[in-house]
Amino acid sequence: MIPSALTIAGSDSGGAAGLQADLRTFLTCGVHGLVAVTAVTVQNTLGVHDRADLPPHIVAGQIEAVAADMGVGAAKTGMLASAEIIHAVAAACDKAGIGRDEEIPFVVDPVAASMHGHPLFDEAGLHALRDELLPRATVLTPNLDEVRLLTGMTVTDREGMHTAAVVLHRMGPRYVLVKSGHLQADPECVDLLFDGSTFVELPGKRYSTPHTHGAGDTMASALTAGLAKGMSVVEAARYGKWFVSHAVEHAYPMGAKVGPVSAFWRLAPEER
Repeated sequence: MIPSALTIAGSDSGGAAGLQADLRTFLTCGVHGLVAVTAVTVQNTLGVHDRADLPPHIVAGQIEAVAADMGVGAAKTGMLASAEIIHAVAAACDKAGIGRDEEIPFVVDPVAASMHGHPLFDEAGLHALRDELLPRATVLTPNLDEVRLLTGMTVTDREGMHTAAVVLHRMGPRYVLVKSGHLQADPECVDLLFDGSTFVELPGKRYSTPHTHGAGDTMASALTAGLAKGMSVVEAARYGKWFVSHAVEHAYPMGAKVGPVSAFWRLAPEER
């Protein structure tokens, strides 16, 4: 059996982030990708220009349909668009046995704003994310902007990451993975995993590239793929870090501004 993983996320018309990044990561990690689309965005490297959210019952129906028929090895969230969609996702995941206390691991990537700074849901959505999804998360994977939105803390160094991980863990997830990509003054890129008692550092090289669109989605989806393949959370977090580090290393320019991280490094060379 090929392992499967589900992404519950929005569509990026530029193909760099969102469910497109998740699906190509799943593919290159050897996992069949399942999808519950939450929203369709109109975006490119210049920003998010418009979007349409799907009805909450359609989002929930997608989760329930694939879980009932095809099976889900692990699931992750991306852009969830509204409080109403979050309510529907929480209920559908409970029904499908997806969550921190369920059989199917649940990775919550708390995507609250685009990389261009455009908010992706309102205050009600942020409260629903905190109250309904964080306590259901097997792993929570915020970047430092998302740490600030969830906790009010501005993290500027590794010590602050430790403090933020403790605060976020108290909100209910089994594990917290704080990503350090935004600590530009740090010569390394050391992410931090915390289970409530033990910190695990995930070191990595900091690459000098402006092309990082989709990096957060890629790491969370590689971690999810690892869980779907039967890895422990610590093993899957290391796997996700390994995957995204290579993806950033091989990122490429496209469009007028920030290009995407690459999954092409995982492809076999063509025979000639």
